[in-house]
Amino acid sequence: MSEKARHWVETSVDRLRVEFGDAALFGEVLTPGDVLAGWSPRSDLGDVEQLLELVCVRMDAPHASIDLRLTDEAADPDLGGTVPLSSRWSGEAGHYQREGDRFVVAVSRGELRNPISLTATLAHEVGHVRLLGENRISPDQYDQEQLTDLATVVLGLGVFSANAAFDYHQDSTGWRTRRLGYLGEQLFGYALAYVAHCRGEHAPAWAAHLDTNPRTYMKQGLRYLRTRDT
Repeated sequence: MSEKARHWVETSVDRLRVEFGDAALFGEVLTPGDVLAGWSPRSDLGDVEQLLELVCVRMDAPHASIDLRLTDEAADPDLGGTVPLSSRWSGEAGHYQREGDRFVVAVSRGELRNPISLTATLAHEVGHVRLLGENRISPDQYDQEQLTDLATVVLGLGVFSANAAFDYHQDSTGWRTRRLGYLGEQLFGYALAYVAHCRGEHAPAWAAHLDTNPRTYMKQGLRYLRTRDT
């Protein structure tokens, strides 16, 4: 990772810590067992609404002011046919907008098949509520989407964001890869490491819930930060 990328992560986490306070940074780091107990493939809008409420509680967002909508998943030509390997990049699987004094969060109905990705998407959109909706950043800021991804780490949903950043799986048409978000596994891993470092955690238990790649990047980041501080 470049020094420029490290510097951006660290200064941005420090900025978000000032914006949201130490209570946000030192709050609970949520894991799938905390959030997704009882989740079913038959889950519907009501279940997503409950999941959104859990996300809002941890991210200290105004759930009562958020209108949740499910949208039909658009056809993706890159995923058609029977090719052995297909790939999709999606910066976001949801949508945020403000309508008067209400915040609208929309997610693709197809996300319900992957609760980790769904939780990450909801966290990202709630991050928009905290940053854009509360006028903490400008929508024209060059890195506002990346900063929103980073806010999910500071506000306790980083395990989901990191695990959703890359997915590799097999279905009836072959192997598929899918990338979600704006940071990628390496930056999420370092961001998690820096947040853990700020919290004084050298081997946090919640890291065991990370997928292999982001967990490896996080461990590398923690080693780097310990070495730098000696």
